[in-house]
Amino acid sequence: MSDLLTHAEYLAIAKDIDFPRTAFIDGKYRAGTGAVFATTNPASGEELAQISGCGAEDVDFAVGKARGAFDQGHWSKLHPSERKDVLIKLCKLLTRNRRELAVMESLESGKPILDCETVDVPETIHCIKWHAEAADKIYDQTSPTGDDAISMIVREPIGVVGAVLPWNFPLMMLAWKIGPALAAGCSVIVKPAEQTSMTALRVAELAAEAGVPRGVFQVLPGDGPSVGEPLGKHMDVDMVSFTGSTETGRRFLRYAADSNLKKVVLECGGKNPAVVFDDAENLDHVAEHVVNAAFWNGGQNCSATSRLIVHKAVAETLLEKIAARLRDWKMGDPLDPANHIGCLIDSEHAAKVRGYIDDKGKDNFVAPQVIHAKVGDTLATDEVFGPVLAVITVATNDEAIEVANDTQYGLAASVFTANTRRAIRAARDIKAGTVTVNCYGEGDIATPFGGYKQSGFGGRDNGVHAHDQFTELKTIWIDLTDPTEGDNVG
Repeated sequence: MSDLLTHAEYLAIAKDIDFPRTAFIDGKYRAGTGAVFATTNPASGEELAQISGCGAEDVDFAVGKARGAFDQGHWSKLHPSERKDVLIKLCKLLTRNRRELAVMESLESGKPILDCETVDVPETIHCIKWHAEAADKIYDQTSPTGDDAISMIVREPIGVVGAVLPWNFPLMMLAWKIGPALAAGCSVIVKPAEQTSMTALRVAELAAEAGVPRGVFQVLPGDGPSVGEPLGKHMDVDMVSFTGSTETGRRFLRYAADSNLKKVVLECGGKNPAVVFDDAENLDHVAEHVVNAAFWNGGQNCSATSRLIVHKAVAETLLEKIAARLRDWKMGDPLDPANHIGCLIDSEHAAKVRGYIDDKGKDNFVAPQVIHAKVGDTLATDEVFGPVLAVITVATNDEAIEVANDTQYGLAASVFTANTRRAIRAARDIKAGTVTVNCYGEGDIATPFGGYKQSGFGGRDNGVHAHDQFTELKTIWIDLTDPTEGDNVG
């Protein structure tokens, strides 16, 4: 990626963007039949565009086109290397248009351009490229049999996929879903969050330019009742992959039960702990990771560290270092690359976050907060989804693990300790899908990501495990016995 531009240069790019305003269905932009809604810049309140929303009629039309494309096999039956070539071409187009996508993402979501340029857009491209390259390198299997049979276990694309996206990482979560789904040969219908529709629409346009056939990748903007629910209940949608709140995730399970028992994969909320033992080394290093984990993207991250569970022996020193580190995190205009923190997604969400910290502010900029809490406090149990770090001090390392597991969620966790045996034991004892040791993170594109308990259901994103979400396993059993053996033909 190129070096960052100046604030003025990003503002100039923003003025020249031609925002997409309609759904992308059957290979072209097409006005939806639903309500028109405004997409706004949460940092300024300025309206960016009027988006033509979709409804159940559009869902039916798009599903029909997706099913037709799948059954015709223009994509689903291509050799995996051919799908790979098209997706690699898409990655080249994304790279060519990376600045436009980064600015569009920042404008619509309030994310700092620093993150969009250095994390979101590069990771989006890397994700799609990784799954593209994996498409012709994932082998199927044979099972152990006797000499009289061969058993082949093969993966087949699941069919029509509904991908329902969150607003906190619009591009990255799009890539997490379309990367493995398209590589597997599925047809995908994307429902972006209504606050952040435009980058998904632009990527769909670029995918068509790259050679993805009509009907294979479609984007339907609109709200949950108008688009998400009809997708979830549609009898000809084979699978839904959802990232968002646990409450909404439950609805998709109900939709599946009430329709065709479609496969559902959920990546939902988290109340993720950073556990700091009494022997943690280099507290400056710990503070750096905790600040990044808690306040990256304004804390609007399902894997954000929202609980710091720290041994009393190191708590005071660590908190001083966290406060010092936070002073380097400037908040302001998301298009200014000097800022690490932008604004929250909209006024409704900002009001919700402010309610947890008794903040009377009126705009969507909420400054990072480090607040002491006790086990059972709402700050220690609720997913605030904002720049709020709840600090819980414990007397023993065993208590720290007990507190870490005292949650309905189990998405991610971090452990900081100088003792390798203790680190491994803690990582095994914490009930979470990803546990990092002496750092914060989610692994990388090759490692599965998802949660225990109410943080996830049905599968994992990233790695080859993500391909399993979008495929069906089929057993093909071939009898090798000679049907003429034993005949007494004279």
